[in-house]
Amino acid sequence: MTNQTSTEGGVYPAQAAKENYGLHAGVLGPIETLAQSVSAMAPSTSPSLTIPLVFALAGNATWFVYLLATGATFLVGFCVSRFARLSASPGSLYTYTADTLPPVFGVTAAWGILLAYLATGASVAGGALYYANLLSQQFLGWTPPALPVLAVVCAVAAYVAYRDVKLSAELMLWIEVVSVSLIGLVLAAMIFRFGLHFDMDQFRLKGVSIAALGPALVLSMFSFVGFESATTLGGEAREPLKTIPRAVLQCAILAGFFFVLCSYSEVLGFRGESGKLSDSTSPLHLLATKAGISPLGVAIDFGAAVSMFACVLACTTAAARVLMRMAHGRLLPALFERTNRRHGTPGAAVALSAGLMFAATAALALGGVAGSDMYDWLGSLSVFGFLTAYALVALALPFARRALGQHSHMVAVVSVVTVVVMALIVIFDLRSATDANHARIPWIYLGYIAAGLGWYLLRRKKVERLSD
Repeated sequence: MTNQTSTEGGVYPAQAAKENYGLHAGVLGPIETLAQSVSAMAPSTSPSLTIPLVFALAGNATWFVYLLATGATFLVGFCVSRFARLSASPGSLYTYTADTLPPVFGVTAAWGILLAYLATGASVAGGALYYANLLSQQFLGWTPPALPVLAVVCAVAAYVAYRDVKLSAELMLWIEVVSVSLIGLVLAAMIFRFGLHFDMDQFRLKGVSIAALGPALVLSMFSFVGFESATTLGGEAREPLKTIPRAVLQCAILAGFFFVLCSYSEVLGFRGESGKLSDSTSPLHLLATKAGISPLGVAIDFGAAVSMFACVLACTTAAARVLMRMAHGRLLPALFERTNRRHGTPGAAVALSAGLMFAATAALALGGVAGSDMYDWLGSLSVFGFLTAYALVALALPFARRALGQHSHMVAVVSVVTVVVMALIVIFDLRSATDANHARIPWIYLGYIAAGLGWYLLRRKKVERLSD
């Protein structure tokens, strides 16, 4: 489908692979491409911040909830990877939808995935503030002002994202490798110290409320969102039609295994402790102390803080490329599609992405909101954007394959199941609001999408007048 506010021909591999929008082509290898998706998820932060929240709802079923979330993520990954074999564009999920479905669906996907990356980046900036406060209080006995911390996190992320996408990917890769490795060492030390044995209470789901599994599933999905962000790299990856689909599926599988292992181990590790996992401010630090390697707990807290920065960087990179693609599709001013010749990065889009993340967190900080609450509220908002884009891509996939003469009943069935699963998760999310702040989030999201569609209509009329 070709129109004034969508990508031209993105579902055709030969054409898609050639169009790179001024970005440096083929500079990222398979590992660096995978690093983009891994860093956008910030897997090393979930054991400290998200898993305790899931445990508060699911209890002994925490590992099972993460297993269900892994299944849902793999369904999305299957659909995204099939599209990524057809198109390599920095617009990612927006391009996939806009090239296949009527314009209104493409526009909805564009604004949805843009908000998803921006809100996730702002969320983990709040998480970085939380850890900065935790570590400063532990070692210095004081809490740094929120605004300078947030400004430094967003500004440094913007600089690295603008300076060099290869440098950005390599930096994110090493941050996550070190952080995840430290967590793995703590879990291994727990087994070595206390022995390997099965926790039957967890396997039997003892004391679990079935009604709580839905809300817990919603929370667990936040651990996975961003796993598809390698698709925003488009032609910057070498052999993108092979590398990107592989990175998306690898990220879904590896992350799922890691989260299930961490959730099971954390629940097991807190057996016999006076405090609950859901009440712990630093659960892995406590487990490291319990295993007799307390210094690793400190290192993990520091690694989580740095991992938060890596996620801000990954989300800035992804959001900037979505902005650039939206500008190319005339959804936004042409300023945002321009790239720097030397660095091959969209400078204005990077600056706007980081600026919006800082503005959101700064406004909350001025309102007295803690970093942990920023992580919670903004993360909850981002989930709606991701689920919208995931569902629309799954819906578009069979139509794109049919247009290429590649119709498959199996793909069509997986597509329908994925859309239904995403819809069910949204319903669970709507039903899981436990306070006024969370109850407002769906309405904020709907208002945002309505504003985005209104902007699209205004831009379309303006473009039509200029072309007459």
